[in-house]
Amino acid sequence: MPNCELCGKETQLMTAIVEGTKLNVCQNCGKYGKVLATPRIAKKVETPAATQPSETIVENYAKLIREAREKQGLTQEEFAKNLNEKESIIHKLENGTYTPPITLARKLEKMLKITLVETEVELTTTSEKRKTGTLTIGDLIQLKK
Repeated sequence: MPNCELCGKETQLMTAIVEGTKLNVCQNCGKYGKVLATPRIAKKVETPAATQPSETIVENYAKLIREAREKQGLTQEEFAKNLNEKESIIHKLENGTYTPPITLARKLEKMLKITLVETEVELTTTSEKRKTGTLTIGDLIQLKK
C-alpha cells in the first residue's frame, strides 16, 4: 500500500490540494485541504503477461557444428581463426563438453549457415492491481497467439 505524503501512514490514499499543492493523502490528512478524488478501490485482474522469449541451444549442437565445418572443408584450427576463437573452444564444442553461450552460437550460425538457437515464448498470467473498480473492454478480451 502507498504512504500518505503528509503523515506517512500506509493506507488507501485520495488526491487533495493542501496549501496549493496536489498531494496523495490519507483520509485524516484530507481534511486539511480540498479533496479532489476519493479513494480508489484496487481490484486484482489476471492478464496474460508477455514474457521475454527464452533462447536455448539445440541439443545436437555438437554434431551440427562438426558436420557444417567439415562440409566447408575447414580444419578446427582454420575454423577457430576465422571465428576469432581458441581452437580448444572449437574442440570442446564439437565434443559436446562445452555448451556455447548465445553470442557464440549466433556467431557460429552466421559462419556455418545453420540453426543452433531456438526461441521459446511462454505466456503466463499475472495479477495486476487496477486503480479503478470498473472493468474495461481490454480486461475482458483475451489475446490469442
